[in-house]
Amino acid sequence: MLLIVLPALLVTACKTVTDSQTLRPRQLRDVPAGKLAFNFQADVQPPSNLTDDTAKSLPVIQQDFEGKRPNDALLRTISSPDGQRALALYGTADEPTTTFRIDLYSSDGNFIRNVTPPSLAVVFQDSVAWSSDSSMFAFVGRRSVAAQPTPTPLELQPEPVLPSASPVPTQTIGPAFAPLAVFNTEQVYVCNRDGYELRPLTSRDGLIYFGLTWAPDGHAVAALACKESEWDAREKEFKTATGRPRVIGLDGKERLLDDQLAEAPPVWSPDSSKIATAFGSDIGIYDAANKNPTQARIKLNETLLTASAAYEDKLPGKKVDSTRPDPAQSTAGAFHASFNPIVRLEWPIPEKMYLETAFIRLFNEPVHTWSRWHLVTFSPQAALMKK
Repeated sequence: MLLIVLPALLVTACKTVTDSQTLRPRQLRDVPAGKLAFNFQADVQPPSNLTDDTAKSLPVIQQDFEGKRPNDALLRTISSPDGQRALALYGTADEPTTTFRIDLYSSDGNFIRNVTPPSLAVVFQDSVAWSSDSSMFAFVGRRSVAAQPTPTPLELQPEPVLPSASPVPTQTIGPAFAPLAVFNTEQVYVCNRDGYELRPLTSRDGLIYFGLTWAPDGHAVAALACKESEWDAREKEFKTATGRPRVIGLDGKERLLDDQLAEAPPVWSPDSSKIATAFGSDIGIYDAANKNPTQARIKLNETLLTASAAYEDKLPGKKVDSTRPDPAQSTAGAFHASFNPIVRLEWPIPEKMYLETAFIRLFNEPVHTWSRWHLVTFSPQAALMKK
């Protein structure tokens, strides 16, 4: 295991607190992103809070689909934190394999209602998420390409009912949905816990939103977004998408955090005070507050290169090709297969952030190799610790 202690190199603060601040911060949430110091530790055990992202379904809801909905394919269920509700993600016969719909169930398997209308196609299973208080859930969707129902021909319409006649209830083909704005590219939608008040949180047609995550206190969501051309370019290279990080309030107000395309989905600090993402071998950290926010950048290229060389030297009985040149590794003078971009961040406690580096390619069978975990430990800069 390689331990590297680095000085406080977090820079690029857009606005910082006054340099004359001398009060000791009570907790790390009181320290602006631009005033954080850090230590780096390479090749640690993965964080214990990692969850299995493979599709899973509540057995009672699975049974409901098998017994009552044989034409719908249940993909997975996502339970609310309070354990009372569950979202059923499922595909239909007229739905492309890359999109799906959402229904709301109780946790004991009773169907409550359809959430998404046929005009809205939901995408990105990993972006369907409940708020921590279970009051709302969010997801990403776009205009459905499925054929819409056509009006009934005049010759087949029922005869008009005379005013004196008793009203006759009309037969409905499917559930009624409130009018909903849909867009040609993937936007963020939110809905309440009872499946009502579905609305778009973003409406920037032409941008693709993804990597959605709730603030732990539920006051906002963070996401990545990119242009269609940028998405297509990464797809042609069999690479995961990259996007510009942003924070979106529940009123729809959006703040762009960085102009650079990030590779790792954003994560929140547990106290909801900061957001982090990764750009290659750099980590960007941003204050979530709208007033006087700061930002910082942890540059780890040289550190990760050194760690990769040490890691490969210790591999038992495994010869690693280190002869191929790589522009990103020019300072080391050799290619290291274990040197890869940061693809995932986990922030379990305010003082500790875990980062995963890995090689990922999206071929017919996705490739995810050379996965290694590292640890960054935060503390206030020395100037903030004066009394």
